[in-house]
Amino acid sequence: MSVYVVGHKSPDTDSVTAAIAYAALMKAKGEEYIPVMQGSMNPETEVVLKQFGVAVPEIMTDATGKKVALVDHSDLAQAPDNLSAGEVVAVVDHHKIGDVTTNQPIFFCNMPVGCTCTVLKVLYDLEGVAIDPKVAGIMTAAILSDTVNFKSPTCTEADKKAVQELAAIAGVNDTDGLFMEMLKAKSAVAGVPAMDLLHRDYKDFDMKGKKVGVGQLELATLDQVADMRDALYAAMKEQKGSERHSVLLMLTDVVKEGTDLMVISDDPTLIEGAFNAKLSDNSMWIDGMMSRKKQTVPNLQKAFGC
Repeated sequence: MSVYVVGHKSPDTDSVTAAIAYAALMKAKGEEYIPVMQGSMNPETEVVLKQFGVAVPEIMTDATGKKVALVDHSDLAQAPDNLSAGEVVAVVDHHKIGDVTTNQPIFFCNMPVGCTCTVLKVLYDLEGVAIDPKVAGIMTAAILSDTVNFKSPTCTEADKKAVQELAAIAGVNDTDGLFMEMLKAKSAVAGVPAMDLLHRDYKDFDMKGKKVGVGQLELATLDQVADMRDALYAAMKEQKGSERHSVLLMLTDVVKEGTDLMVISDDPTLIEGAFNAKLSDNSMWIDGMMSRKKQTVPNLQKAFGC
């Protein structure tokens, strides 16, 4: 029976690439693993797969009756629908351990690094499996994306080492140039509906029984969204509805290395306290904030008493 390798509900470059890379690793070991994704790719991921000539995975959103390997997440809220009606056989991730449980022992590899593809580079090395240059190329791109070209606080020496070795395999001589091409695609917002931008890189989190959504847009400059802030706020308000306690959108300026955090919340004071900043026109600038995983979510968890 085939195993479907799948990332989280809002496919980004790491989740899509990790699915492809893990499936390739397991195929090299004689197993039938198939990479899939839970939705359409974002513009950055499209550019990456096209540049390295890698096929686009099919979409799979329901785990009923399937064997599944999860990459880049271990949270039920981010996993395929009806996960309990399928069978999780593996997890490869770099986030906090989530709430996915299994009835049998599984392969579980989680490392405190900046990208799932860095974890996979370690697994390839441990297994002694050669990495296809095309796969090495997209893995390089994923690490550059997740670590924001090594600027993110999530970045580790392991990530830098993985990029150096993977880039050599892939024949990538200019990783800075590759990152800028990716950023150009990732930060393209003109003509894109506000709700699509909110969902481009969005996750829901359980904060002690309250649902909190956090999206992130990485931009070359905040001027790119200057004329669409009202539309973004309206999308956030629609997303929040009555189901969520708060919805936050990180407008991350990669050049200035900080985030303009847009907020809609049942308790704005709690959100202000989480980041020791004051809201003005539904947003606040937080210098140095680059990572949702390491900076935004932990501060929220502390504020909510998780």
